[in-house]
Amino acid sequence: MADVLVTCILKTLPQSPHEHITHLGNPTENWMWDRERVIASIDNKTNTFYTLDPISRKRADIGVVREVGKVPYLRTYADGRWNNNLLSLNQCPLNQRQST
Repeated sequence: MADVLVTCILKTLPQSPHEHITHLGNPTENWMWDRERVIASIDNKTNTFYTLDPISRKRADIGVVREVGKVPYLRTYADGRWNNNLLSLNQCPLNQRQST
């Protein structure tokens, strides 16, 4: 199982703080996966994903949230609670290709 650092995201509406994330990636490592692939990888326990706070370097693990009647989505978890660290990440470069 790989422990994967996520440094950027793509949203359908980049300026919206509440818009759904469609892709996660890391340009330095040259990868970008769609949300469904990341969820499947977490569910299958093939990878773990996390973010790092740019100042404190504190880790926040990425987990799958499932609410009744809603599509599963990704959110960060640190210090015993869910938070919005993932939505705070920069947008991935549009020229970054999706890796397989």
